Amino acid sequence: MAITSESPARVRIIQAAADLFYVKGVNSVTLDDVRAASGTSKSQFCRQFADKDELVRSVIELRAQQILERDRQHLERMSSFRALERWNDSIIHLNSLRDGAHGCALGALVGSHAPQDPAARNLLAEKFGEWQELIAAGLRRMQENSSLKEGADPAKLALSVMAALQGSYLLAQMTHDVEPMRIAMDMALAHVKTYTVG
Repeated sequence: MAITSESPARVRIIQAAADLFYVKGVNSVTLDDVRAASGTSKSQFCRQFADKDELVRSVIELRAQQILERDRQHLERMSSFRALERWNDSIIHLNSLRDGAHGCALGALVGSHAPQDPAARNLLAEKFGEWQELIAAGLRRMQENSSLKEGADPAKLALSVMAALQGSYLLAQMTHDVEPMRIAMDMALAHVKTYTVG
């Protein structure tokens, strides 16, 4: 369910938690922090969420919705290597605005909470799968229009791009510098380019 169809109080809580989790990390944020940031009382919070695990899963849904909607603008129409480069440039530009300080909004939820919550881990795997499939579908379109070699495996290439993206988010976050991300993604796309035609 889209967050916009939720109750106003629930939306406020999810959005406040998403912002706090992104900057401070899930494990460092208490429910009191979330209530204070969202301007909700304990009773209001309890009417919306059974516990922190349920809140985290709602934040995963929100972040995935935001990322997928953003990337669909580039990837759903992707049918050339240049389009893949434009998507890559947009990702790097967005992260450069924060000096790479906080990493991937969805990936940040993996290491901090998912190991303790199988439902969150499964949800994250599903959302990363959807994200990766957007890339793979674009590569398949390239194959259909003969700009990607017939022998290329779009699923494996998409996985390699996603792995580079998540690793480079982490490197940028550690150094507060987007340059490691730029280098890693350039190399990942250079690998994809070896399978292009022309």
